Amino acid sequence: MGPLDALWHLANFFAPALFVGATAAAVAKLVWRRELAAVGWTRLALWAAAAGAAVLVGGLVGFGRDGKMATYGLMVGACALALWWSGFVRRR
Repeated sequence: MGPLDALWHLANFFAPALFVGATAAAVAKLVWRRELAAVGWTRLALWAAAAGAAVLVGGLVGFGRDGKMATYGLMVGACALALWWSGFVRRR
């Protein structure tokens, strides 16, 4: 595998975490508009994407391969937990 192929492979591995993190942050900002007015979308999206990426790496290590539905379910839960933490608990 060449360097460009490796780069695309890594980008496609982390793409679900980035997409779910960005989408969940946008939806959270719309649903809890008043409560999350002081928290920036970028902060929410970064926390959610980082949590999702950590779960994807953990799923790859734990299951031995990527793309398992259990990993994706845990990723959604981790994104929700990260949004709750960064948006409601850790307000500064």
